[in-house]
Amino acid sequence: MVPPVFRFAPSPNGYLHLGHAYSALLNFGRARETGGRLLLRIEDIDATRCRPEYETAIYEDLAWLGITWNVPVRRQSEHLADYRAALEKLSALGLVYPAFESRAEIARLVSAREADGPWPRDPDGAPLYPGNARSLSTDERRRMIASGAPYALRLDMAAACGRVAGLTWNELGEDPDGERGRVAARPEVWGDVILARKETPTSYHLSVVLDDALQGVSEIVRGQDLFHATSVHRLLQALLGLPEPAYRHHRLIRDGEGRKLSKSDQATGLRELRAAGVTPAGICQLVGLGQVSLGVSQTPP
Repeated sequence: MVPPVFRFAPSPNGYLHLGHAYSALLNFGRARETGGRLLLRIEDIDATRCRPEYETAIYEDLAWLGITWNVPVRRQSEHLADYRAALEKLSALGLVYPAFESRAEIARLVSAREADGPWPRDPDGAPLYPGNARSLSTDERRRMIASGAPYALRLDMAAACGRVAGLTWNELGEDPDGERGRVAARPEVWGDVILARKETPTSYHLSVVLDDALQGVSEIVRGQDLFHATSVHRLLQALLGLPEPAYRHHRLIRDGEGRKLSKSDQATGLRELRAAGVTPAGICQLVGLGQVSLGVSQTPP
């Protein structure tokens, strides 16, 4: 039997906090319980926000917690060709189109649509794409691209859903909707999601499903805030012919007012807590894990 593979995949756009510690410790614990492997992935496709010092801090914080991982570490910025190839496959299926509206223009379009009633929003609360870029001719799209206009490459959700039906996933965790076992995927509620931009050949949705497949991740342990996004991920997996992992969505660690933790909240930052004298065992208690068997620190390559 092939040992299961888990992953912890932070973005180096800030320092880790208690919520990251909880997720990393859960993944580490699951890998130990099952005799599996834990991978570390650095999701650094956002070149404007990701910094080397934050990546270094990730290694330091995880090692301090006693978490070990298999090497090498996968950095998304080193694998852009993989994401381009996946995007080209979806484009060849006629499922991708460029949309040229700016964020401000989209906001104005949504405001105009809402004159006739509420405009639909995705599970995260963002309005669905309201533009008509799908109807542009091939010549018009080429002209706009040649002019240097910025654009986002969107998934034609209706066409994509028309290619696959009856998608589900295996939910093992603490999902927010009270569903466990086989959960029905509803990617259509997200509208035409962005898969890439002119300056970046991938998005979170595209890169995460491809990385998980290429790395052989078999059980994805992550926060409940990504529960509904799993519908989009299952759709992309089906379209690209990728294997289906199991999912275990866990509760979020929140602040005293019930809000999801932020990397800007120093009160819950691991570096600040460590400087204040909190021990790794204390971190486990703070996130409600009690006694956790911690490993030996490991220095990344």
